[in-house]
Amino acid sequence: MFTPQGPTLRELTRQALSSVEQGYDLLAPKFDATPFRTPDRVLTAVTRALEGLGPFDSGLDVCCGTGAGLPVLRSVCAGRVTGVDLSTNMLAEARRRHPDATLVRADALALPFVSGFDLAVSFGAFGHFLPAAQHTLFAQVHTALRPGGTLAFPLPAPPPVGSLPYWALWAFDAAMRLRNALRRPPFVMYYRTFRLPDVRTRLERTGFTVTHQPLPEFGTRPDGSPNCRLVVARKS
Repeated sequence: MFTPQGPTLRELTRQALSSVEQGYDLLAPKFDATPFRTPDRVLTAVTRALEGLGPFDSGLDVCCGTGAGLPVLRSVCAGRVTGVDLSTNMLAEARRRHPDATLVRADALALPFVSGFDLAVSFGAFGHFLPAAQHTLFAQVHTALRPGGTLAFPLPAPPPVGSLPYWALWAFDAAMRLRNALRRPPFVMYYRTFRLPDVRTRLERTGFTVTHQPLPEFGTRPDGSPNCRLVVARKS
């Protein structure tokens, strides 16, 4: 994490003590040098899966950040590609890297689009939405999609209970809850509040028909279940 190009511990601490919007504004110039950027391996796997689900015309990247997911849309969409994010500075980085994309500053809980897209994607952003807000988020994406449109996103399997990754995520979420109990404004980022059964229920209540498929590039767990899935939600 602490590479010469990446943020210092002091910079990360300052970000964590800010609001979500201000924190990402601070981190934006160095964000792509952190482990928080969606890995190319994930982007490539999602692109391959989406190629079998199209064709798509226009595409929307929800919470696009610095634009790592925009090339996925460009690969599978024949029409315009749009990214939306709340952070002005993250969008500035996205604009520098992807000058041909349409970039819009907006809250994902109040998207300024109606029936404008055939495909919506999102990468690594759902931890910023507490369960109570996820229904609103999905409803906003549902409104932004045309009839028959698709929302797709990768969802890793949770780590085995008792494993080191399990306790690492548990400790992170506990520390974040303590931080938010002691300091305002809150910085919402949790790793254990976005689980497939709950997510599927919320998507279906919003009006999506939900399926999912394994991303074979990530292999399987000992029980044969995939290590990572692509969740595919279609608007009726």
